[in-house]
Amino acid sequence: MSETSQRRSRREFISLSAAAMTVATTGAFGPASATPAATSGSARESARIRPFRIHVEERELAELRRRIAATRWPDRETVHDRSQGVQLATMQELAHYWGTAYNWRTIEAKLNSLPQFMTRIDGLDIHFLHIRSRHANALPMILTHGWPGSILEFLKVIDPLTNPTAHGGRAQDAFHLVIPSMPGYGFSERPTTTGWNPARIARAWAVLMERLGYKHFVSQGGDWGAVVSDKMAVQKPPGLLGIHVNFPATVPPDIAQKLECGYPAPAGLSADEKAAYDKLADFYKTGSGYSAMMVTRPQTVGYGLTDSPAGLAAWIYDKFAAWTDSGGHPDRVLTKDEMLDDITLYWVTNTAVSSARLYWENNANNFDAVSVSVPAAVSVFPGEIYQAPRSWTERSYHKLIYFNKAPRGGHFAAWEVPEIFSDELRAAFRSLR
Repeated sequence: MSETSQRRSRREFISLSAAAMTVATTGAFGPASATPAATSGSARESARIRPFRIHVEERELAELRRRIAATRWPDRETVHDRSQGVQLATMQELAHYWGTAYNWRTIEAKLNSLPQFMTRIDGLDIHFLHIRSRHANALPMILTHGWPGSILEFLKVIDPLTNPTAHGGRAQDAFHLVIPSMPGYGFSERPTTTGWNPARIARAWAVLMERLGYKHFVSQGGDWGAVVSDKMAVQKPPGLLGIHVNFPATVPPDIAQKLECGYPAPAGLSADEKAAYDKLADFYKTGSGYSAMMVTRPQTVGYGLTDSPAGLAAWIYDKFAAWTDSGGHPDRVLTKDEMLDDITLYWVTNTAVSSARLYWENNANNFDAVSVSVPAAVSVFPGEIYQAPRSWTERSYHKLIYFNKAPRGGHFAAWEVPEIFSDELRAAFRSLR
């Protein structure tokens, strides 16, 4: 897809502006967020897309370390496994490393080495990364993270997707990438009113892609990112060529009803369908308490998550252990620093509650079948909460252009297995170029 000279001029203007401007930390988005450098109101609004840079004040990091050291720990669990939650010894080891050896400045510098921007959409400032490929005819793609993830999930796939020839791929498989932080997550503004649900986020993402000058694009996501991509597919904004999800919504209504009632798997299911049913039944029984809390009482659970670093870390680490393809040992696929980068991002941006409110806003079962009629691609990862059968997937995504079972990876596939994830996206969208 060739670029017009007008778009090149606009891109060059943005690039030069990004090099010339910096962003200072203020209290406008919380003590550790960042806002644009001071300019006149009219100039800021006319620019529309503003360069962005992160700097967390050292006093905030020192306060975090103080709170970690002052943690009041609960008693040890009364079992010898994870059935009661994250084990005390695991959390104490992680907290000790967090408070004494972990360095936030490393990931801060990594993010600041990438082109970051802020733009106001539907009344909120939206933070995003925008990385353009050097390859001609690269396909624009918007990548959306989930909870308890962040834009950090995608850092390992940026170069493979934008520069595929350096990673065993073909130039014609290159992507331009737009990676936004969802409202209430990371450095995007925290909503102060209700209504920021996945459908509204999908509409905002369509505005963002149009604002960046993209006439055609694709959308990808897992977890909430998949929900947003599904909503965008239903909305069919101009320019959307198709979607890819690695957390497909496929459970048929009759199956969903039986799962909700706790019934045994019905007769007549195929082997893949029976396996999916059993995985979901187990998840509803032992793994969905976090969701019930955030769907019904995000504010209540938020006090502990906002006040206690150990509480926030345990809340998030529990999902790293449960949802990675690691047998309950997430450090097999993610380093301590990578996990703490994500946990610390939630802490320094004070987004434990604002991110949890997305569950309250949505209040729907995100496993239940959708009805998507735009071209759709699906990758199924073995460590995901459930493995969607092809039979259910074809009933939900009516123009299924790609379906594949990946050999490794879990809920955070881009983060856990970036090479496999990148290969999946290249194959998924090849027919839409």
